[in-house]
Amino acid sequence: MVSLVPRPMQLLEFHDEGEGCRQFSFALQSPRPGDQAVMPGQFFMLTVPGVGEAPFSYVRPPDWQGRFSALIRKEGAMSPALFGLEPGARLGYRGAFGIGWPDLSGVRRVLVVAGGSGLAALAGLIEALIRGGRQDALTLVYGARSPGHQVLARERAQWRGALELIEILERREDGRVGGSPLVPLQAKLAAQLPEAVLCCGPEPMMQSAAELCLAHGMPPTGIWLSIERRLECGMGRCGRCHVGRSSTCQEGPVYRYDRYLDRLAEEQEARRPC
Repeated sequence: MVSLVPRPMQLLEFHDEGEGCRQFSFALQSPRPGDQAVMPGQFFMLTVPGVGEAPFSYVRPPDWQGRFSALIRKEGAMSPALFGLEPGARLGYRGAFGIGWPDLSGVRRVLVVAGGSGLAALAGLIEALIRGGRQDALTLVYGARSPGHQVLARERAQWRGALELIEILERREDGRVGGSPLVPLQAKLAAQLPEAVLCCGPEPMMQSAAELCLAHGMPPTGIWLSIERRLECGMGRCGRCHVGRSSTCQEGPVYRYDRYLDRLAEEQEARRPC
């Protein structure tokens, strides 16, 4: 059982990732064997002592030395304080929490759709597929608002030589209007249906991507979304991250699309006047 008491960890280093984002590397003070069991798509709670706690996705899960990384945007109450710290700072850690991406063993065609900083929650899965020699089965469609909003530049540079990576911008470098990830997604679906589609980004974008998949004949059981709601405790106790009757921190953040639709129906039913 994950404790409510944070474990000590140290800030190792960081580098900038687009406008207002940094990728931070951390090290758990006393690594445990279970730390390496983190699944791509799960999240952890990071504590800045005296400031607060907030949830973040793993870019890279903990290794045997307890080292891992996360992409963090400078917003809210806690992250600005984190951005003001230097390597060596002492922090707190709780995790891992939630349900990660599905087991893709035996899946021959995987299509990953990411928007903006949502790429962070998919990075661990992409790396795992590459390490497993599955890069030929993988296509990544990545969209961002502008070049300054793109993240994981180092990782994307490595992925370009290993898998099919399609990048699209809403606003190009020369200022011209570009497009959304839905444009190349539709082209890929029309050419050949994947067996699994995994999405992370703004919720409206993911809903549109999922509906596009359904329109091309994909079953909802082959689509997964990573849903961000207001995660505060990570243990299903605070009641702030509900999707319908589901706690995102327990049954998510990754939902199979048919189950996500069921949760949305519960929300709509709860809002109906008596």
